[in-house]
Amino acid sequence: MCGLTGFLTVNSLELSGLEAIASRMALAIEYRGPDDAGAWADAHAGIALGHRRLSIVDLSAAGRQPMASGGGRYVIAFNGEIYNHLDLRKQLGNGVVWRGHSDTETLLAGFDAWGIEATVKKCIGMFAFAVWCRQTRTLTLGRDRLGEKPLYYGWQGAGEGAAFLFGSELKALKAHPAFRAPIDRGALSLLLRHNYIPAPHSIYEGIAKLPPGCLLTVSLADRTPRPQTYWSGKGVVEQGLARPFAGTPAQAVDALEALLKSAVRQQMVADVPLGAFLSGGVDSSTIVALMQAVAKEQGGQPVKTFTIGFNEAGYNEAEHAKAVARHLGTDHTELYVSPQQALDVIPMLPGLYCEPFADSSQIPTFLVSQMARQHVTVSLSGDAGDELFGGYNRYVLGQQLWSKLQRLPVGVRRTVAGALTGLSPAAWNRLLTPLQGLLPKSLKQANIGDKLHKGAGVMAAASTAELYRLLVSHWTDPAAVVIGGTEPLTVLTDAARQPATDHFVHEMMALDMLSYLPDDILCKVDRAAMGVSLETRVPLLDHRVVEFAWSLPLACKLRNGVGKWPLREVLYRHVPRELIERPKMGFGIPLDDWLRGPLRGWAEELLGEQRLRQEGYFHPAAIRQKWAEHLSGQRNWAPHLWTVLMFQAWLEQA
Repeated sequence: MCGLTGFLTVNSLELSGLEAIASRMALAIEYRGPDDAGAWADAHAGIALGHRRLSIVDLSAAGRQPMASGGGRYVIAFNGEIYNHLDLRKQLGNGVVWRGHSDTETLLAGFDAWGIEATVKKCIGMFAFAVWCRQTRTLTLGRDRLGEKPLYYGWQGAGEGAAFLFGSELKALKAHPAFRAPIDRGALSLLLRHNYIPAPHSIYEGIAKLPPGCLLTVSLADRTPRPQTYWSGKGVVEQGLARPFAGTPAQAVDALEALLKSAVRQQMVADVPLGAFLSGGVDSSTIVALMQAVAKEQGGQPVKTFTIGFNEAGYNEAEHAKAVARHLGTDHTELYVSPQQALDVIPMLPGLYCEPFADSSQIPTFLVSQMARQHVTVSLSGDAGDELFGGYNRYVLGQQLWSKLQRLPVGVRRTVAGALTGLSPAAWNRLLTPLQGLLPKSLKQANIGDKLHKGAGVMAAASTAELYRLLVSHWTDPAAVVIGGTEPLTVLTDAARQPATDHFVHEMMALDMLSYLPDDILCKVDRAAMGVSLETRVPLLDHRVVEFAWSLPLACKLRNGVGKWPLREVLYRHVPRELIERPKMGFGIPLDDWLRGPLRGWAEELLGEQRLRQEGYFHPAAIRQKWAEHLSGQRNWAPHLWTVLMFQAWLEQA
């Protein structure tokens, strides 16, 4: 795991000047690679590459980057891991003279032999790279299939000062003297809706994220960067559903276990200490169980596992993780985090996340990464099980809602929704609370007015796509809050980018895989872990596992309202089901209480009406109203407020 950066410029600079700028850009992301640094430039061509190295495979100088191919045609800055690179070396044959055993060198040899796109299609791994071809004078950027590794790019400056900038994080781009990009108010609107900014957008105008599964080529002769897909998540969904797995459910479980074990075995290869995050849930427990099985087969030491716990019962999974670790026999480490330790992370968040990001589970993710880094340099995780095998509660809820909503015409539903929102939540509470004494305990609802308003928000949905978007939205009308903010199209609103599916649950899963997974989950883990120089690997995102998952019929994934059936069955071959079966618990923190308590002063300063007006990004009224309602306890607006707070805190340091 590393950090890469660089630029292509029309401005003629001395070689030393190009290298100095590239080194300065790389230094901005030093924590992504504290072990080594390198810069390379070609003054005649106007290209410079910078690199920061976290040494994982081939710790010698033979793994240094930027690295040139054996024939000298290509020079690369690479971030990630190619898990099957030893197999690729065998395919390349005996004609290659190897200088070391790094996967970067393997990648370059593949480019020489097969070309860039053909090589990338052969790779199993997570990666982002920038490679310069001296022969054609073209720069190619590439990103892995599911978006595990980040890559930003864009032109800055004009005329002779124009430069095409790229890098693992925006901090690297901002270190270039040509960077002048203003904040993109459309992207800010997307942030308020989703808690993250979906690719290809970034918080800055003119700066984009390379979408997952894409290559992009640019040169001084053709300055228009056009991402081209080499692996399509949309296509994988459609192909999997068109050609479903033909075996029995038991055979599906066998096939899944074999694929996952293969992925885990490949991802356990490292020249540094390796472990795994363990929450005690289905996904992480499955990965750890298979890691432990591989370790035993190879006669190795028990797997090192890491968990953080909270003393607040509703947020603590540490006891469950400990029980799983004890059963599997892992070398387990846990840390119970005090509220103050979690609060101390908050001032660090704007620096960790190079653009505003507001999934509050970023805090425990950073804490578990920080703890793991004290023991290992690589940690495997169980991310992606929910998206691939139907684990989120919203999949069942969404289907139940849609089946009920379809019974009423859209016009009637909109009329009812209007009536429900005609009274404030507080007025509904005053009106209906006395009547709750007549209801059985199972039907009584706390803050019933709040729930009626939330229900009204989804009643007007005219399609499954609209219902899903409403279910995952935070601010449902960001353009009314962001001054000059108009939401650009995303995969959630652009029908042309959405895969055709056979069921609403599959539709939600597909949209999550294409947006929420790379732009929220994987971004959260990458920045939190790399902030402490920890490499994370995700076996469930081996593309062979992803393609297999989409070939499984929905009935094989979701049974009796419970998701992830095949993944659970794999796990129950290693861990008793009674250690696993319990209500799903998010990786969260008591943010609503913190905003009313220890974070109140910090939040009040960032949300001050005069400050909001002076900065000029938000209409203050809606934000101030939610803040007042949250403080009074009338409503829980913590997710909405956290999004604004994360932008405000980021803006303060931008």
